[in-house]
Amino acid sequence: MKTILLKGLERESVGTASAKLTREAGMVPCVLYGGETQVNFAVYSDDFKNLIYTPNTYLVKLEVGDKAFKAVVQDVQFHPVNDTIVHVDFLEVKEDKPVTLSVPTVVTGNSPGVRAGGRLAVKLKKVRIKGMLKDLPDVIEVDISNVELGKSIKVEDIVVKDIELLHAPNVAILSVEATRATRQAANDAAAAAGK
Repeated sequence: MKTILLKGLERESVGTASAKLTREAGMVPCVLYGGETQVNFAVYSDDFKNLIYTPNTYLVKLEVGDKAFKAVVQDVQFHPVNDTIVHVDFLEVKEDKPVTLSVPTVVTGNSPGVRAGGRLAVKLKKVRIKGMLKDLPDVIEVDISNVELGKSIKVEDIVVKDIELLHAPNVAILSVEATRATRQAANDAAAAAGK
């Protein structure tokens, strides 16, 4: 799994007033939990560009003062008007405990249904998975080489070694749907065959 480094400054005080002062200084208040102690810290908002505004999922190496942690982003809160990051929650991860997170799906192959004029509709851009840290993939690859027009690939069709997919088995990840043009061509062909 890809790793990204974030450096933070430990926050002495917490609360609304302290968080407001932190944001005015160009930083984002953050919290790290899941370990022995909860750590409150702040990171410069520009440092989140490569972590938050990307479809990728990263393992975060946090350096807060003289301490280092491995974590994943658990939750991000955005301002409702200007869409800036207001707060970030990190979950500390351990090598010997399973981790739950979302990873992006990547479509591979060339679908015969798309070649026939269908439209590829991706329903799940990210999939929730659970597994040990060493086994976590960067992406879940979905091969569409055998997907015909009107067919779909469901969660139950995806098998990843040592990883559990947490969605219901019947949830569609993607489908190849008929477009208006393909439906019209099928209707025209049926009408011509009927004459």
